[in-house]
Amino acid sequence: MQKSKPSPRNRRKNGSSKRPFIYLLVTLILIVSVLYLLDYRKKKAPEKPTAKAPVTAPEKAVPSPKKPHLLPKKEKPAIKELPVTRKPEHKQYTSPAITPPTVHLPKFTGTGVVAIIIDDMGSSVSEVRELMNIGVPLTFSVIPGLQQAREVATVAHANGYEVMLHIPMEPQDYPQRRLERNGLLLSYGDKEIETRVRGFMNVIPHAVGANNHMGSRFTEDRAKMSIVLRVLRENGMFFIDSVTTPKSVGLALSREMGVRASARTAPFLDNSEDVSAIKVQLKSLTKLAMKKGSAVGICHPHRGTIRALTEELPIMQQKGIRFVYASKLVQ
Repeated sequence: MQKSKPSPRNRRKNGSSKRPFIYLLVTLILIVSVLYLLDYRKKKAPEKPTAKAPVTAPEKAVPSPKKPHLLPKKEKPAIKELPVTRKPEHKQYTSPAITPPTVHLPKFTGTGVVAIIIDDMGSSVSEVRELMNIGVPLTFSVIPGLQQAREVATVAHANGYEVMLHIPMEPQDYPQRRLERNGLLLSYGDKEIETRVRGFMNVIPHAVGANNHMGSRFTEDRAKMSIVLRVLRENGMFFIDSVTTPKSVGLALSREMGVRASARTAPFLDNSEDVSAIKVQLKSLTKLAMKKGSAVGICHPHRGTIRALTEELPIMQQKGIRFVYASKLVQ
């Protein structure tokens, strides 16, 4: 028996019944596609920062701050050490047992010639400006290595003042007594001492002479002092013995080696930092210069000293004292 064909009306009904299924299937496909795309984009997103991470990795930035952080730690002790140790070192110079030697100075006509050396310069430019404002010739002896040593020497030289090297040398009670890190020790070899002295000249190229800073042990050693004096002689510089020990060979050895030399001829002017006490020493220096014809005095840039010099040096001039640079009193 032959099957009957569905009528057009039945075909339309069958087709319409399938449409909701197709729509649902298409909707599901679209939803799955959207979810897939969203998931894909989420997985893709982290890839961008991970690609940049090696370039901006924090490890590369770590070494740079360490270097500037470490430098002040190494430099600060040197800067702080110098002002702190200046007063104890000054006590080395002022021992009452040390009497200035008899020094034959060049002869001058008149009532008296005085050279005043200001030791321990190099910590402050304002100090040298205050001292220059007094308006008399003063010789500034600068410690190489102090924080403003080069600037102080340059300012003084530019204004026509004489500059010397104040060479740090080993004292008797080293290492209990502090010494600048660039100081000269007896334990150093000859080449090391020579290299350091030449280095001082590079720091203060305007220096025309030198004297010892501390050095009560070092200046007693002929062999080590001869190295220092040889370098000074080669550079046409003079030496003034600060006489921090009665056994110093500085002056006598200089004369033997043909180095122009002299020594302090009076007690340190500021054994006491009291203004009135310093003025008493300046009056004694005046009398000595009038009696001997000339005299060499040494002091330091303490506040009391600067005030005493400012007030007393003009009075000394009125009494007939003529101030000269240290180089005028060496021979």
